[in-house]
Amino acid sequence: MTPEASSTPNGQIEFTGNGSEYFRIWIVNLALTILTLGIYSAWAKVRRLQYFYRNTALMGHGFDYHGDPVAILKGRITGIVLLVAYNGAFAVSMRLGLLILLILLAVFPWLLQRSLCFRLHNSSYRGLRFRFTGSVKDAYEAFLVWPIASYLTLGGLMPLAHQRIKEYQHNHSAYGTAPFHFSAKAGDFYRIYLKILGLMFLMGLLIPLIVYGIHLASPGIFDGFKSKNPEVVGKLIGVIFMVIMVFYLVFFLLVGPWFAARIQNLVWNHTALGVHVMASHVRARDLFKIYFTNFIAIILTLGLFKPFADIRVARYRLTHMALNAQSSLDEFFAQEQQAVNALGEETANVFDVDISF
Repeated sequence: MTPEASSTPNGQIEFTGNGSEYFRIWIVNLALTILTLGIYSAWAKVRRLQYFYRNTALMGHGFDYHGDPVAILKGRITGIVLLVAYNGAFAVSMRLGLLILLILLAVFPWLLQRSLCFRLHNSSYRGLRFRFTGSVKDAYEAFLVWPIASYLTLGGLMPLAHQRIKEYQHNHSAYGTAPFHFSAKAGDFYRIYLKILGLMFLMGLLIPLIVYGIHLASPGIFDGFKSKNPEVVGKLIGVIFMVIMVFYLVFFLLVGPWFAARIQNLVWNHTALGVHVMASHVRARDLFKIYFTNFIAIILTLGLFKPFADIRVARYRLTHMALNAQSSLDEFFAQEQQAVNALGEETANVFDVDISF
């Protein structure tokens, strides 16, 4: 059976995280990160990931995260040093800035590959760890060659680049010795991106129509542009700019959930673990309700609703995913445990750099 096939979701994912419970972790993490000038952020990340992992369950068994905060701190220091060097170099000279940019492009795919190895090696389910086997060579193709090609084609190859990145991530991931398989094609990504492009074009056409409507309602409102007074012209430009910004904010609030839902379903409905098929059935309108109410609540609470918002999004997206078994999952996990024990846990490479935030 192919990853696109459907079956009974007998491996439904559950999430038991609680907003008020996570708020206590979040507020302590925030306070300690500020007091330590960001140093504690690595320990904060471990606490956050452990909370979400340990509250996520499949068939009654939870996940776990084993990341070392010191390794994460090293990765973040590396990232900050590179960022400061990049910004500072252009302040000195254009040549130096371009040189630092080339160095960043040269090391960035390698750092991403190391981060993927670190993240999966420190993630486990039922005591058995995940693995990432992607090579550095393939990382340069996925994270450098295709994004540059997308840039050079003015975004024309962006869906293909997106597909190649997901293919690299999923096809080189494994649970124990069982590999994941990713079967989505570039055309699947192009269909989603073309719909987004069409919506952007249609909504972009509405802007001049809105401006024209304002002109019809108040014929003299734009006469200020004929004024030689810079203050009057500046105010009019500011009003138009604010209309455009609000318009696109609404656009992304509407389209963002649609894109997130379609991409999640596309990626996971075309991912399999061995013979077992992943499934995702997230709905755009449900994500829109969650994102919109989260957005309003975060503004009204001056940011204090953020941990509750994170829990709401995680609960919805995780509980609408499943692992559809083609055979006994208990036997599968037992066999993988035996295979890893026979192979030897110590044969896995231990990676000590994580640049992700």
